Order: sequence, then C-alpha cells, then structure tokens
Amino acid sequence: MQAGYDVVVTDNLSNSVKTAVDRVEKITGKTVAFHRIDVRDKAALSNVFTQYAIDAVIHMAGLKAVGESCAEPLRYYQNNLDASMILFEVMKAFSVNKVVFSSSATVYGDPDSVPITEDFPLRVMNPYGRTKFMVEEMLRDITAASDMQAVLLRYFNPIGAHESGLIGEDPHGTPNNLLPYIAQVAIGQRDKLSVFGGDYPTPDGTGVRDYIHVVDLAKGHVKALERMVAVETGQGQCLTYNLGTGRGSSVIEVITAFEQACGHSINYDIVDRRPGDVPAYYADPQLANDEMGWQAERSLNDMMTDTWRWQTQNPKGYKA
Repeated sequence: MQAGYDVVVTDNLSNSVKTAVDRVEKITGKTVAFHRIDVRDKAALSNVFTQYAIDAVIHMAGLKAVGESCAEPLRYYQNNLDASMILFEVMKAFSVNKVVFSSSATVYGDPDSVPITEDFPLRVMNPYGRTKFMVEEMLRDITAASDMQAVLLRYFNPIGAHESGLIGEDPHGTPNNLLPYIAQVAIGQRDKLSVFGGDYPTPDGTGVRDYIHVVDLAKGHVKALERMVAVETGQGQCLTYNLGTGRGSSVIEVITAFEQACGHSINYDIVDRRPGDVPAYYADPQLANDEMGWQAERSLNDMMTDTWRWQTQNPKGYKA
C-alpha cells in the first residue's frame, strides 16, 4: 500500500484477527478492502474478483507449522493444495495472469552445503514442505501451458515487526517459532526458552538460521510484482528467488541480541535436538538482487528491537 498499490485482502482469520487489518489502515492512512472468506470457497472468491479489477495476486493462504503438518498431514494437503488450485482456477476465469507465491526454504530439505542457491536439489522432508513443493510444481506446469507469470519466493526465517509497533507476530497458543517464544519469555508470559540442541557443528553448538526482517520480506513481494510487469512477454514464465539475508545467526546469537534490545537476560535451557533439524541453513540471495534489485536491509538488532517494541506495546498481542 505504501508503494502505491490498491490492496484487496481475503482471509478466513483462522490464524489472524481483523484488528491486524485495522492497524494496517492506521499505518497507511488508507482503507483496506477486506473480505472474510476462505479461499477454498470458489463462489465467494469469484465474487471478490467480480467486484475489483485485479491485476495480480499475492498468494499466502496456507497452514505453516512443520510439527503440526506431521501430526495432521491430511489437513495440510487439503487446505494448502485446495486453496491454491481454486485460486488459480478463479484467476484463469478472470484473466488474471500474475501471481506471487509464498513458498519456503523448507523445500530444500537438508542441503549438502550452505549458502543455498535456487538451483539446489529440492528434498522436502515434511508434509508442510511437500505442500509448498507441490504448489510450486503446479505453477511451473501452469506457466508452461499458458501466459501465467509466477514468482516463487522461498522465504527463509521471517521475524520482527513493523517499526510502528502496531502490527507483529501474534501466534495462537504456544509459539512454533523461536522469536515470539523469546519475546514472551522476556515479557514474563513464559518461564524459560528451550534451545533444541547445543552440540551442532556450529560456532556455539546451536542451530544457525537465516533470519530476515518481515518488512524486508514484504518489500521483496513488491519487487516481485514489478519484476513480472518488467518481463511480461505474452508467454508464461515461472521465476524463483530466495528471500534471506545471506547470513546465518545461531540461536544463542539471537538470544544475546534480544537481551540487548529488552535490557535484561533471557532464561533458557539447552535440551536435546529436535528430530529433522539441520545444523545450519542460510540463503544465497544474490539472484534476487541481480534480477529484482532486492536485498535485505535490516540487521538482526533491528529485528530484535522491532519485535520488543511490538511485544511491549501489545503484551497480549492483538487482544490487548
């Protein structure tokens, strides 16, 4: 919206709240056209496309917890694949031929080396990752057979919050990701953090990941929209980019940076490794820089500071 686009949002609010949309309106000073629907409801989705002249779609509708996907694989396949197929059918019906898809670095599985480039083998290791891989495959096939322009954005580890402190990560129940858990320990909602594994072959023994500020990630989507307009030839095309910083940070580094942001120590224990976790995982984002003119700009300290601002201004998330 701040880049000048008019935005229509559809969401079933299964893992979010309308308050977040209201906060976006406050930040931008613009009205968000919001429709509470499930993307799998083809009639409701078609009605949205009837109301607006849609130029492009950013497809983020999906369940995204790895552990939950292993426990409930059918739910993940049904939700993530059906949502995608129905969305692409409706796009075709309304002659909308540009889509940016929220994929994931999970599709790389356990890589042979780091940093990871887009041409690495895809070795998905869980149902969540397989749904991302399958939607990527759908789009590769659709673009080969039509004029569809698709950009697959493989996110690494998005964290942080908007600098206003008005919108941020508010997970339902126990957080599945590291940073919201740290923030809840820091503010006193939880007693301590469990660090899974202290004996990895990394500088301090804890897992290394590529953490990217969510605002940098959002700007990557704007660059992806611009890229599709720039390369449109009348033929289908499917482009793939890693969105990461190109630098790995260990769990201990993240904890230390958050301690600096919040001004006090974080209580944690190092416990056994989790099955399926890999020692180090970070992107080579050079292709996104070369072809889209995008690169991450915010530091790990920025991510911690913005997260702490969000957490202190919203101690109970959007329920406050």
